[in-house]
Amino acid sequence: MTSTLPDSVDFRQFWTERHLCTVTTLRADGSPHVVPMGVALDLEAQVAWAITSATSQKVRNLQSASGPGAAIAVCQVDGARWSTLEGRAVVRSDAAAVEEAVRRYTARYRVPRPNASRVALRIEVTGLLGNVR
Repeated sequence: MTSTLPDSVDFRQFWTERHLCTVTTLRADGSPHVVPMGVALDLEAQVAWAITSATSQKVRNLQSASGPGAAIAVCQVDGARWSTLEGRAVVRSDAAAVEEAVRRYTARYRVPRPNASRVALRIEVTGLLGNVR
């Protein structure tokens, strides 16, 4: 595991291709909550962004964690290629953060449907696992 993301062409391309990710957060009882969602990586800042509804289970899980940011894992798989980002996530509801997350989501996936309760997840990447060639 490493806390510095590689800047290889293969890694960069893999995180810009249109792949859904599985996002794992922890419930209050410590059990994993795993859901599919779109996540966009900002390689230069070493953070990832996602958008979701403020009422989602993953948001409740992240907000109930103690300390600065909650543990999160983001994994995407395409055949033998896979990559998992580990990190600390913060739920952001301010307009600038939501706009940034929507912009990055749109660039990787598509324009998201309207959602009046949308929030952004900002993930500080602290570790990396994977096999991307």
